[in-house]
Amino acid sequence: MDFMILTGMSGAGKSRAADTLEDMGYLCIDNMPVAFIPKFAEMYSRSSNESKKVAFVIDVRGEIEFDTLIKELDALKERGYSCTTLFVDCDSEVIINRYKETRRIHPLVPIKNLGMKDAIELERKMLKPIKKYSDYVIDTTHLSVRQLRDKIFAINSNGNKKELMLTCMSFGFKHGIVTDADLVFDVRCFPNPFYITELKDKTGLEQDVKDYVFSNGEVTTFLEKLYDMLNYLIPLYAKEGKSQLTIAIGCTGGKHRSVAITEEVGKYLSSSFKTVIVHRDIAKLYDSIKQEY
Repeated sequence: MDFMILTGMSGAGKSRAADTLEDMGYLCIDNMPVAFIPKFAEMYSRSSNESKKVAFVIDVRGEIEFDTLIKELDALKERGYSCTTLFVDCDSEVIINRYKETRRIHPLVPIKNLGMKDAIELERKMLKPIKKYSDYVIDTTHLSVRQLRDKIFAINSNGNKKELMLTCMSFGFKHGIVTDADLVFDVRCFPNPFYITELKDKTGLEQDVKDYVFSNGEVTTFLEKLYDMLNYLIPLYAKEGKSQLTIAIGCTGGKHRSVAITEEVGKYLSSSFKTVIVHRDIAKLYDSIKQEY
């Protein structure tokens, strides 16, 4: 039996994450009282159900004291069950905007008689213990639905890859550095396609931009040295028990150089590790691209 606890901030994307888990064959149960989980695990493991993967979706509506949840999860692990905890997080301002767009109410607003901002901050405080306990934390602030799915699929991959999950993320320094990055590399030292008229409005995902970026021999040398560094560092992070590592590569706007180089780095690392490629700021360039949760 494989059990997963899916929890996190309201509005951060738990429903989308649950949809992905269902597509992967999980039986998803929303807000089962935590005290019932061990008994359910015992009964379900003896049943004839074809699905042996169960995800419990837990949020502040169903579990005010998350210390209780942690104790029950520890007890499940002691009894030999495989149990993974996935926490979905998001920037508070983005959560507020998502609630405005959907015209829904944060669950703590009516329960605690609070304003939206105060409800989110209280929820963040309540969830702090389980976030610290979680095996994986996914921040959806800059992720599309597809990218969230990719991360969850990577976590649940059964391939012969190492357990450490990597996120290779491109970004633009003018939009702010990636605050949750473990390793940050600046590629603004290389020629910028932005100043080439026929490339200005394209992105590093397009072949002619890639050709321009990699026509510079210094970029090839940079990648060789970067691969040597990553091959040395990543096993050290894994040895220390880290379950996820974010490698951020930035240029000025997050459109050309960082995108092309991040794609190359991500493809290289995916041969040995679970790897997800994210282009944080490329969506900022197009009004037609909108992240939905």
